[in-house]
Amino acid sequence: MKRWISLQAELGNFQQRRTIYIFALKMSFLAVILSVAIILVMLPVVEWLGLLPLPMLEAIRLCLLLAWLIGGTVSGVLALLAGYAIHKLAVSRAEFERLSRTDMLSGLLNRRAFTDALEEAKDDASLVIFDVDRFKTINDRYGHASGDAVIIAVSQIFSGIFKGRDVIARLGGEEFGAIVHGRDMAERIARIEGVKTRIADHAIAVEGGAVKITISAGIADMWGERKKELVYAAADKALYLAKALGRNRVVHESEWLNHVWQRRSVEEGQETAPDHVEPHRYGHGI
Repeated sequence: MKRWISLQAELGNFQQRRTIYIFALKMSFLAVILSVAIILVMLPVVEWLGLLPLPMLEAIRLCLLLAWLIGGTVSGVLALLAGYAIHKLAVSRAEFERLSRTDMLSGLLNRRAFTDALEEAKDDASLVIFDVDRFKTINDRYGHASGDAVIIAVSQIFSGIFKGRDVIARLGGEEFGAIVHGRDMAERIARIEGVKTRIADHAIAVEGGAVKITISAGIADMWGERKKELVYAAADKALYLAKALGRNRVVHESEWLNHVWQRRSVEEGQETAPDHVEPHRYGHGI
């Protein structure tokens, strides 16, 4: 019985109460039909044994009436009870699944859910990794409760901006991830720049006053058959460069590539990087 209820919770949409009543009606109808079938099979046997106290026609009418009144009522009540049990199980499972994919502090998706979303992302998107600048200083100076307040405030800003097809998640600590959609790369970068500016201008209430923070971001694009692991690694390297260049900065993977070329050029004694690598720099360091 438990296995059957578990199966129903998986297969049916028992999170809605309407489904319970439909389920009860179906089960009652099936129970009555089954009862009638058994009665029609058994009555001739009872009559042949001489145990039938009524004429066959009257016995059939009486049995059909009792099947609907008693059988239908009893099976309906039992089906309702089973339906409510399945409903509770389905709701509990849905809530457990939601909690298992949600970061408790920020209310955003967690790393597991973000990884799943990243695997399903298409070509018209960029992966962005955000990091709150000097977050350890905030914890050390104002306390961990204030650090939590910063995470919550940043998460609220993110959730208000990244909607629809976009995905936003807290990856852990002060690091966030976003899958940003847009018509082209320049539009997506402009949106990220807007997010960086908005957070820098937003005062966050903490114990003992208010603080203003900045974020750094690394961006990598998704295209063709490019593996998501490579996209993530490229965004992470771009974020590292954003931190190294002074924070409060948005860096696209193309800038990281240009930075590598420039470093190689210096090491090889060249004055300029190859012509086909065009430098890109976004944002302004603090």
